[in-house]
Amino acid sequence: MPTVSIVYFSGSGHTHLMAQAVAEGAGKVEGTTVELLRIVGEQIVNGRWKDDAIIEKLNRSDAIVFGSPTYMGGVAAQFKAFIDAASSIWFHHGWKDKLAAGFTHSSSPSGDKQGTLLYLVTNAAQHGMIWVNLGDLQSFLLGKDDGVNRLGGFLGAMGQSQLDMSGKEAVLDSGDRLTAERFGQRIAEVTNRWVK
Repeated sequence: MPTVSIVYFSGSGHTHLMAQAVAEGAGKVEGTTVELLRIVGEQIVNGRWKDDAIIEKLNRSDAIVFGSPTYMGGVAAQFKAFIDAASSIWFHHGWKDKLAAGFTHSSSPSGDKQGTLLYLVTNAAQHGMIWVNLGDLQSFLLGKDDGVNRLGGFLGAMGQSQLDMSGKEAVLDSGDRLTAERFGQRIAEVTNRWVK
């Protein structure tokens, strides 16, 4: 049974909502096991990330989906600490030929989210992984108004919400949620084909 693991950091909750939507979409594909693995600050001690249980789950996965908010044009520091910790896996090419994908969220319509996705795909390439892109046109090009791929990203899923520092519960745009869900389903379908 193929396993899709979604490993992500979320600061204000928006990236968490995207991760949940990716997981929900992947879970729609029969025979797929989905792991939702959240990076948290408490896993970082003296600047180094460590969580052997997460690494073991990723090592057993057929596909790894990376998710991080875009902060200052790149991945969050907490997520970068996780990536750095996985360098020992890189050295032995432990994730070689696993499928990979990625998603991000920021408060600006652009917010340099492409920089984050490029970082994620570069990391996957260094591990020898096979990248799965979004695979969806912007729905308005097809005469639909469901908001799928409304931000026009193709390397991975992108989300955007207005900046709100009030501490209110995070809310995800319905189109971004649907995009992430469809992306998760695509990743699971490709994984099922890949591992057979």
